[in-house]
Amino acid sequence: MQMTVYHGGTEIVSQPLVDVGRSNLDFGPGFYITDLKSQAESWALKMADIRGSLPILCRYKLLKQELIANSRYIKFEQYDKVWLDFICACRQQADFPIDYDVIEGGIADDRVVNSVRMYINGYISAEDTLMRLKHYQPNNQICINKQELIDNYLKFESYKILDTNG
Repeated sequence: MQMTVYHGGTEIVSQPLVDVGRSNLDFGPGFYITDLKSQAESWALKMADIRGSLPILCRYKLLKQELIANSRYIKFEQYDKVWLDFICACRQQADFPIDYDVIEGGIADDRVVNSVRMYINGYISAEDTLMRLKHYQPNNQICINKQELIDNYLKFESYKILDTNG
């Protein structure tokens, strides 16, 4: 079964590549998508503002069940200690070994990133960090870090330049 997913940014990404972009992101290097259109739109608008570019929303079809069946897959269902430790390790270590081809779960976005940073810097404990995050419903991101999986299970459909006038 196909599902619609999105990637927000400042470029049309018709052929996603896993080795483009920063390595110290939430789930490490890879190509990031979400099934939440509003989340991808927000990210595109934020990146466009930072870069002085146009915000672009790319839409894809993902064969998610097939992707999961043919990969080493993990899903973080909630903001918990396992998620927090994984996010922190990926954000702090460019060479953090990732044992998964596909990682799905909550994003450390503007709502939660300050708490995560305070934890990374040793200002608050893991318990305090998670207590702060318990009031937030995690957004969703999917990171695919194996090119073969993108080529086989993710197909570009279209793009849209977003309106920056609200």
